Amino acid sequence: MAVTANYECVMVVTLKKGEEAVQSVVERFKTLIEQNATLKNVDEWGKRKLAYLINKESEGYYVLFDFESEALFPAELDRKLRINEDVMRSMIIKKEVE
Repeated sequence: MAVTANYECVMVVTLKKGEEAVQSVVERFKTLIEQNATLKNVDEWGKRKLAYLINKESEGYYVLFDFESEALFPAELDRKLRINEDVMRSMIIKKEVE
């Protein structure tokens, strides 16, 4: 039996290409997580103002994923988030056991 842990992933998606492109990116990563982990929750925070400009943009679309997976998957997810041009910023953290 593989050892699993709980993770959170927050990503900020660019709004340059419109709402349909944002939903496409969210669905793409949601599907990726479902294929490789147990997706517990998707919390779409929506369009928010950024604390500072990123690529000359002042707003982004925030999404939070809660999932449980083996230790290798978050590194692969992080790699795919970094190479996707529609994701401005992302962060994956391992949640502590309570």
